[in-house]
Amino acid sequence: MTTHVVIMAGGQGTRLFPLSTAEKPKQFLDLADKGRTLIQLTYDRFIQVDPKAHFWVVTAAEYVPIVQKQLPALPADQILAEPEARNTAPCIALACWKIKTKFPDANIVVSPSDAFVSKPEPFAQTIRKALSFTASRNAIVTVGIKATEPHTGYGYIQKGEKALGEIHKVLAFKEKPTRETAEEYLRQGDFLWNAGIFIWNADTIEAEFRRHAPSIAGIMDVIAQDFFSPSEEDALARLFPTCERISIDYAIMEKSENVYTICADWPWSDLGSFAAIEAVTGKMIPQSIKDAQDAYQAAKLSSNK
Repeated sequence: MTTHVVIMAGGQGTRLFPLSTAEKPKQFLDLADKGRTLIQLTYDRFIQVDPKAHFWVVTAAEYVPIVQKQLPALPADQILAEPEARNTAPCIALACWKIKTKFPDANIVVSPSDAFVSKPEPFAQTIRKALSFTASRNAIVTVGIKATEPHTGYGYIQKGEKALGEIHKVLAFKEKPTRETAEEYLRQGDFLWNAGIFIWNADTIEAEFRRHAPSIAGIMDVIAQDFFSPSEEDALARLFPTCERISIDYAIMEKSENVYTICADWPWSDLGSFAAIEAVTGKMIPQSIKDAQDAYQAAKLSSNK
């Protein structure tokens, strides 16, 4: 069985404007002040999981040159350019179908490109355990981070009965809560932060799409006929935009009966706010940048009225 890491890198990171812009969003910036961009740090973490892992990046077409520059070891045909954003379900399906075309025995991790983990070795241990679990099971594993505060900026996972070690069945996924609800989650102790990292084998995720999102699966079947060929880009341009715009959470995770969570207790941040960046780096963001973000959000609200 081969290990594959899919890094999702198509977001624009507008919550961090003007640090993060549509031209160069947060995943391509050194926001953790480590001398490496967030996508490079993500790559580094997964190399520790399995040095022989195959890496795949799904990104917007306009970001392909940035990915090539920041991850020069990545083969060109393992950078998947979305012709347009259709949310995470089509993006993930595209990567998993392409992987399975060449590696039918694949064991796959799907991860965001823009989170920060300060302790890569415990992270690697968690992912290895999850990969071991999915290697021989019809199972989806999502990483749940031990909640250390009543955070209202994260989704939550409610864990159920233990399956094996730190792996539990998932009882429910919860949207970003109010402060009061988040405090109740913390008191109950069975709620974890949803890190948006998924682990499954290629057969499992294909079957889940065929059952719960058959229209996306059907489109991928057609695109797959052109994978690793000169006509792949044209097939993508024609067919990918016809996919339903839907997240992996709504398309698969909330419908599947085979979802588990692995409980992780290492520091994690999605770096989704200036406060989160300040907490990680220990450096204050200039007020002028915060003011620019406030103005940007105000203009966005005004334009949506």
